Amino acid sequence: MRTLLTEAELREGVIRLARQIESQYQGKTLTIVAVMTGSLVLLADLMRMIRLPLRVGVIQASSYRGGTVSGDLVTESEMLLNVCDHDVLLVDDIFDTGRTLDHLTQLLQTRGAKSVASAVLLHKLRKHEVTMRPDFSAFEIPDEFVVGYGLDFLDMFRNLPHLAVLDPTEIEAARKQAKS
Repeated sequence: MRTLLTEAELREGVIRLARQIESQYQGKTLTIVAVMTGSLVLLADLMRMIRLPLRVGVIQASSYRGGTVSGDLVTESEMLLNVCDHDVLLVDDIFDTGRTLDHLTQLLQTRGAKSVASAVLLHKLRKHEVTMRPDFSAFEIPDEFVVGYGLDFLDMFRNLPHLAVLDPTEIEAARKQAKS
């Protein structure tokens, strides 16, 4: 396992992200909608660092099911709080293909949000499938599959305090463990 970002680097990036968000929303109440499950660690840290009145909710969306390649996007919005006439910040772990943020931004707009912006921990440097880009991002990373700080492979490695790239033997071992 190769460390891409240390725990200290992640903390510094989230602090920078929080300050950028504060400056954009000064004097407003912000509604944060976090994309489950990968962004939960980021959400917990970010909402403690943002010094603004906050409302917090979640929505579930996933395009990775059992592998390292993105598939069809599946969303569940039953737990989504009322966003009508609210300034919404959509928080996700990673901007990869862009389909998740693009789709969820449109969903929040159809639900009547006053404004919708997006913040991600990681912006993957690759060709994206959509034209939109996150409004805020803490880090740009190479086009590698990463785990840790909430990001997973087969629902494992979310608890790592750093961001890492798995080597092929670790991917295979995780697949075997998931099957047992």
